[in-house]
Amino acid sequence: MSSGDTEKRSDGNDDNDEAELARMGYKQELKRDLSLLQNFGVSFSIISVITGTASLFLYGLNTGGPAVMVWGWVVVSFFTMMVGLAMAEICSAHPTSGGPYFWAAKIVPEKRAPISSWITGWFNLLGQVAVTTGISFAVAQFISTTATIGTTFVPAPRTTIGIYAAVLVAQGLINTFGVHLLGMLNTISIWWHALGTVSFVIAILAKAPTHQSARFVFTTFVDNTGDPGWGTRASNAYVAVIGILLAQYTMTGFDASAHMTEETHNAAMSGSLGIVTSIGVSAVLGWFLIVGLLFSIQDYGATVSSPTGQPVTQILLDTVGEKGAIALMVVIFVCMFFAGTFSITSNSRMMYAFSRDGALPGSAFFHKIDDKRKTPVRTVWLAVTLSFILGLPSLGSSVAFAAATSIATIGLYISYGIPIALRVIYRKNFTKGPFHLGAFSLPISTIAVLWILFISIVFILPQINPVDSQTFNYSVVAVGIVMAYSLGLWFLSARRWFAGPIKQIKGKSSIIPI
Repeated sequence: MSSGDTEKRSDGNDDNDEAELARMGYKQELKRDLSLLQNFGVSFSIISVITGTASLFLYGLNTGGPAVMVWGWVVVSFFTMMVGLAMAEICSAHPTSGGPYFWAAKIVPEKRAPISSWITGWFNLLGQVAVTTGISFAVAQFISTTATIGTTFVPAPRTTIGIYAAVLVAQGLINTFGVHLLGMLNTISIWWHALGTVSFVIAILAKAPTHQSARFVFTTFVDNTGDPGWGTRASNAYVAVIGILLAQYTMTGFDASAHMTEETHNAAMSGSLGIVTSIGVSAVLGWFLIVGLLFSIQDYGATVSSPTGQPVTQILLDTVGEKGAIALMVVIFVCMFFAGTFSITSNSRMMYAFSRDGALPGSAFFHKIDDKRKTPVRTVWLAVTLSFILGLPSLGSSVAFAAATSIATIGLYISYGIPIALRVIYRKNFTKGPFHLGAFSLPISTIAVLWILFISIVFILPQINPVDSQTFNYSVVAVGIVMAYSLGLWFLSARRWFAGPIKQIKGKSSIIPI
């Protein structure tokens, strides 16, 4: 083992944070004002178990049903924790807004740093934009659905896209002008998600006229993936595997804790703990939510074919009535709104860092911090614009929406997996931070990489049978475009001018021998 493996970086006050940032070559341009709780809150809010579960609940009911939803959540939570632990270890060694793409550059030998950073960055950007799209489009859908309760209102695609645009603009404005409120909103979001989700489940369980049996919730397998379904055409195992998208899409976005480290006190520990704790708390809360919803289903067929288009809404109508349903729907879309707001926060920080290093087209324009608010306003609106564009194909197409969630999952997890894989390959060059896994580092990182390889294949597979233009899983196209663009531009041009993360300043090392 090299000396680099037996070194540890200091942590402490803001001076140490700025010295650590300077060691990585960057100036302190963003306002460092977040605590550990607030760093955790950003990732916890983006994971937002009620957002992911409600958005893809119909997908889950049709693709494997209760058994896959319940036990798939447990399996996915375990492997996501492996990914999170591996990422947390690297984040502690390199706490900067660039996150995965910066890590990829610093782990490999210098000559391989540019291409590693370049590819990782573009996949992370794709995933970040797709996550914001999935969350904010779901807000628009649920607002439209809520408006139909007890009224004659029928949402049209133009109505949904109008609401979607309004939601994104509102989230962009909060990130632009309400920066001083983000910390307070963060704290509110933590409690709203935690108490709101628990209260939501207690309410529907308490008011449900009848409850499903434990046998139904924990063992019922359903294949409504077409006519015939993939269980008939392929196997039930295929259905179960593609059915874990609900859980895996929900458990994304925790790299936000890394992207917020340049704004967090004691970044080398806080960012890592933010990643791990957000996954752990979300895993427990999400399982509780799924089980509560499944026990409260009154009629499975009617729930799946609900005229509202949202099975969660139907469950609420069947258990707490119209007025109660409206109240609980407000709980859901406020959670979603918070998730989308902080997704844009994280997305904009990644784009800011990527443009700071010259990788984005128009980097000179986008790498600018607002002098008054100390926030990357231009990348906030870039995130809003790209998310709006990516959401357009989802109008009137549940398949396109599922594809958007697949894109988010694949894009983010590939960007997580590249630095983790490089950490395994170049482990002798890795320098420890204060958060380290010790003897478990290599096995946990290896498990994480294998899981990411598995889900990256699974989520580009067809989800509905037969496969045609309306049921094709377009996530493979989006991922292919990003791969072709990043590699094509690299070999045609970028390899001659992109050198990886740029050092703005030369800082002194803050490495302390153990």
